[in-house]
Amino acid sequence: MTDTPPIALSRLRTIGWREWDPIGLLAAGEAWDHKPFADEYDAYLLKVAGDLRRGGGLREAVAYLLSVERDHMAIGDRPGQDVRAETTARAIQDYLADVDRPHSAPADGR
Repeated sequence: MTDTPPIALSRLRTIGWREWDPIGLLAAGEAWDHKPFADEYDAYLLKVAGDLRRGGGLREAVAYLLSVERDHMAIGDRPGQDVRAETTARAIQDYLADVDRPHSAPADGR
C-alpha cells in the first residue's frame, strides 16, 4: 500500500484559473476563490492530475485539455490554446512532482 498524498483541489484550481480558463470567466487580476463558478473546471483538472499521477504523459494531458476546450466546450480553435493547455498540464505535472516527492524524515527519526 502506498501513502500517496492527496491532491489539493485548491492548488489545481489556482493552476487552472491562472493558466487555462478556456471560457474566460475570470477577469484579469481576479482571484477564483469565493466565485460562484470556482468549481467550473474541477473535473477536467482532476482528470489531468489523476492521469499524470498514474503515469500518463504530458502530451496526453495537453491533448485532453485541448479536446475539452475545442470539442466538449465547442469553443473551436483559438490563438494561444496550445500554449495554455501545455502550460496548464506542465504546472499540474510540476505540482504533482513536488507533492509526491519523498520528504526526508527529521534527523531524530520522528
